[in-house]
Amino acid sequence: MTILLLCRRVALALLALPFIVVPGCAPTATRPEVARPQARDAADVILVNGKIVTVDDRFTIAQALAIKGRRIVAVGGNAEIRDRAGGNTRVIDLQGRSVIPGLIDNHAHFIRVAEKWHYEMRLDGITSRKQVVKMIEDRARVAKPGEWIVALGGWSEEQFIDEQRGFPLAELDQLAPHNPVALQAVYRHTYLNTAALKAANIDESTPNPRGGTIEKDAGGKLTGVVRGAGAVAFVAAKVPLAEKQQWLQNARDVVTYLNSVGMTAWMDAGGRGMSNAHYGPYRELADRGELNIRIYWQTIRQPGTPQDVDKVLADIPGLKPFQGTDYFDNVGYGESVYSPINTQLLNPKANTRPEDFAQWGRIVRALAQQGIYVNSHVEMEPAIESFLTLYEEINREKPIKGLRWALSHIDQVTPAQIERMKRLGMSAQIHTRPLIQGVLMHRVHGERAWSMPPMRMVQDSGIPWGLGSDATAVTTSNPFYNLWFAVTGKMVGGHHVNRQTITREEALIAHTRNNAYIVFQDGNLGSLQPGRYADLLVLDRDYLTVPEDGIKDLKPVMTMVGGRIVYEAK
Repeated sequence: MTILLLCRRVALALLALPFIVVPGCAPTATRPEVARPQARDAADVILVNGKIVTVDDRFTIAQALAIKGRRIVAVGGNAEIRDRAGGNTRVIDLQGRSVIPGLIDNHAHFIRVAEKWHYEMRLDGITSRKQVVKMIEDRARVAKPGEWIVALGGWSEEQFIDEQRGFPLAELDQLAPHNPVALQAVYRHTYLNTAALKAANIDESTPNPRGGTIEKDAGGKLTGVVRGAGAVAFVAAKVPLAEKQQWLQNARDVVTYLNSVGMTAWMDAGGRGMSNAHYGPYRELADRGELNIRIYWQTIRQPGTPQDVDKVLADIPGLKPFQGTDYFDNVGYGESVYSPINTQLLNPKANTRPEDFAQWGRIVRALAQQGIYVNSHVEMEPAIESFLTLYEEINREKPIKGLRWALSHIDQVTPAQIERMKRLGMSAQIHTRPLIQGVLMHRVHGERAWSMPPMRMVQDSGIPWGLGSDATAVTTSNPFYNLWFAVTGKMVGGHHVNRQTITREEALIAHTRNNAYIVFQDGNLGSLQPGRYADLLVLDRDYLTVPEDGIKDLKPVMTMVGGRIVYEAK
């Protein structure tokens, strides 16, 4: 039997199975004539000749899909989907490219970052200190005198492969003598030049901010470095906020950047110092129908005293989540419920003082009574233990199982704690902060750092969980770096820092379908199947076959949100 005859027989036998592609055999059987659909039934857009990674429950691979309005109406073989074309249907020939669902981040702080985005010089993924020097020089060359140049986190010295060191005052003065420069490494310290010290009104007499230090040399002179989270926040607050129109443009630019790296939705966890003004630009874009991404956000208050808790308790009865749209909606409360209970990744100690947990419990009980989703930031095992003990107590008073409460980060969670979370109907949000902090985590936590976070254990436990970043200060923003870390256990620069890796298929599910559940959109997002929104990425290479170390370098050539193209590579 000839190869051609064999191919024809296989193709004829499989015509009824459009998701199957036989390598080396092009179907040659003719299909019956099918009437062209009426205009009202025709698809608006069809994508054909591709590798559609649907991430449905069967992880089906298809050739084509059809979109009408904002949603997918069919997924299948080329011929089947072409039958849905009408006279006005746009046909996109993928030419063999792979398509995956739009990536969803379950925990990030992108709303906050818009306030100063026009000053930002992001160092995400940069592995050369020399390249950073050139970036500063280039920015200083075009910046107006007095205009800030900042990198407000998202990097660490440990990611550089040429020189793992910071940026001394004299060097920054030489690179940008007329512009304030602030280079914030995670939340650990910030490097400043003389212009930045003057603009921030910092001199030798300035007292140390709470929770931080303004560093001086042996002679009492400023070194240009501030250390500790309190000092980092003190400096960041000195960088001027954008004016209203600039802030709106910044929000557009943030969204454009995220679309360019494959993001189509995220859960925003708020952040220190945020107010209604931070949400305004995104809400305005949503109201105009110009928001090219989906944002699901949590109410954040961060009370620090019992008196502050009293004020929060007075507000809780008025909270009404899920009153927005599928593009912009409040979904609950988080991430820091009571400020004194705030663990840190690089501090093995955890505050479990009963008096502080009593205040935290007052808030969480009130939220349970209102039936409101709660997401809590917690990392260290002792703190997770205290959180779950309180949750179990509250659950006996007011069941919370149907509210999808979540713990974020849980870097040291144990199998026993995961089982307790499952009994409470909770989800786990795992984040890729070792991407820039992995070496630091090993210095602090030793051998245990290899399992922080324990992705493999969480994956195998069966608990609902999702993969996210916690961007923008403590890790990178690009979701393909998240996928790369989950699969390889490597940080930016190549250090191997985690042994709890998962497969690339598991990672993709966690960053799409699982996160759709976490953002309360499991009926709308996370997979490419009929009825879901057409949020998708056309990639420059195949996610499923590219070498593992190439996952971080994958790029969308097209990003679509709600059936509309929001990004195309030039």
